[in-house]
Amino acid sequence: MDYSLSILVAALALISLGLSRPARSVNAFFRGQSENAEPPGLLTLTFSQVTTWIFARSLMNAAILGFFYGIWGTLAYAAYYLSFWIGGRIIDKLRFEQGFDSVQAFLQNRFGNWGTRCYNLVIGIRLISEVFANLLVIGILFGTTGSNAYTLAIIAFSGITLAYSLLGGLHASLRTDLFQMMLFLLVLVVLVFVAFGAPDVNLDMLLFKPFELDQPGPILLLVALLQVWSYPMHDPVMMDRGFLADRETTRRSFFHAGWISIACITAFGSLGVLAGAQASAGEAMNTVLARILGEIPLLLFNAALVISAMSTLDSTLSSSAKLVALDMKAVPTTVQNGRLVMVVFMLLGLCCVFLGNKDLFSAVAVSGTASMYLAPVVLISLWGGRTDVPLWSYLASFVLAISGAVLYFTESSGYSALLGDVHKYTKLLWISATLLTSGLLLFWLGCLSAGTPKFKQAEQVG
Repeated sequence: MDYSLSILVAALALISLGLSRPARSVNAFFRGQSENAEPPGLLTLTFSQVTTWIFARSLMNAAILGFFYGIWGTLAYAAYYLSFWIGGRIIDKLRFEQGFDSVQAFLQNRFGNWGTRCYNLVIGIRLISEVFANLLVIGILFGTTGSNAYTLAIIAFSGITLAYSLLGGLHASLRTDLFQMMLFLLVLVVLVFVAFGAPDVNLDMLLFKPFELDQPGPILLLVALLQVWSYPMHDPVMMDRGFLADRETTRRSFFHAGWISIACITAFGSLGVLAGAQASAGEAMNTVLARILGEIPLLLFNAALVISAMSTLDSTLSSSAKLVALDMKAVPTTVQNGRLVMVVFMLLGLCCVFLGNKDLFSAVAVSGTASMYLAPVVLISLWGGRTDVPLWSYLASFVLAISGAVLYFTESSGYSALLGDVHKYTKLLWISATLLTSGLLLFWLGCLSAGTPKFKQAEQVG
């Protein structure tokens, strides 16, 4: 199996390298423009949105949550993909109505330098976690944690993806995303037909776990519905793709990316649900899937994870380069410096893999919890148009959200038990609800202290 998967990875790498074109300009490397300075079209932008958000980690999480908590666990994870529709509205308001060319420019306008510093810290952590989590999935596919096969797979895969990312930057990422997404859809359709066509499988198995509000699946669904208001703004890969094309193309790409992603995540996660319905006590998900699917379809299952990891990693590296060179202006905006930033972020991700926590969902939950300080920014400052929210409200919301993320990490990892002996997702729900309520309250109090309301008038742009 590993030998076949290795051949597949090598073939994907060669095709991706062949599709990549050397970026000769800053706009090609950082903004994804073609050699003729043309932005991406609707299909390319939509498929790039989808494949960069259907990470290997996401697919694995959706399947694992389905395996343990039934269809409700998978649907909870799929609910995070409502972020596309909220993110599309964020981009439309921020870019096309108010005329800002980046999220950082908006935050600088509203909250000054501290507005961008807090944001850049959160998304920097987000980008490193994406590198870490996708490399971790690759290692798990090839061997047990710490084994030679595990280590070699991670190092080889990181080198392959880094190579073509360095070559073409965001332009290369968009070109390879289109190919990788089409291949992923083909693999997913085959997997679903094979799984649901198996003799011992029926649709009733999807409901082997009943819907009970006090169970982890439904609780996690509530968490997603709380975090989804801020989640898209803290994801630089999604936000970056909102600044590439014209208004109509951008709107349609976010809309279509939303329903396609939800359908893909639900379909892939249902494979984990089927495995959970037929698992014996103590049996691992991969063991059950091998029994249900057979060797070749299981290879396709692993192939889907490899494809999604590759497509996410190149986009993450592109966004990392844009963050440091273009948005933060920490280094001169040159293609060479962009490539150096990519190398640094890949090395940081590798450090997290070999030295950090191995819980895949922790990266989602921690970054999603930290992002919740942006919920009042979206709801009050952006959509509400309030320009008079004081800096102290923003900073207090930020500190609370970071504290909440740290608290969840320590609680879920067993380092503390301040919230009692309940399931970690129940703790996450309590933390998320508290952060959302507290953030909105802080912004409301800040607006009250500011006196006469000040609103941003919409400016139709582009």
